[in-house]
Amino acid sequence: MIVEDERFFHSLYKIMLKNTGYGIIHTYDGGEAMEKLQEKKPDLIILDMLMSVVTGDKFFLDIKNIPEYVDIPVIIITAYSEKQYTNLKEADPNLIFIEKPHLTMERLLDEVEKKIDYSRFLNKQSLRRNRCNSDTFHQG
Repeated sequence: MIVEDERFFHSLYKIMLKNTGYGIIHTYDGGEAMEKLQEKKPDLIILDMLMSVVTGDKFFLDIKNIPEYVDIPVIIITAYSEKQYTNLKEADPNLIFIEKPHLTMERLLDEVEKKIDYSRFLNKQSLRRNRCNSDTFHQG
């Protein structure tokens, strides 16, 4: 999911991700993103901070307080320093920040791949634990 209100950057991320094979959910502010989350849970969110309607930091903190969304990895791409958002790192120590002046296609694709692979690994582990717990319960 891309959550970015500036059309230029939104299009840039879309172009960068075009040949990855990942489906992209397009949203242009935090409010719209929250609505789309209810329709389909993405593997990853690329998030801008300064947006109208619902800001990126509010959206981020909101989803980290909803159990079914807390495990969605987030990459924040912002024009501002990560130091301004230490409270977000406290909510999710695995949060990735990329400052827009330092954004490259290689960096974005690398972070996306790492985050999605790790997220899928955790989901598989969770499914295995649930299956093991279920098998143990039914064997009794």
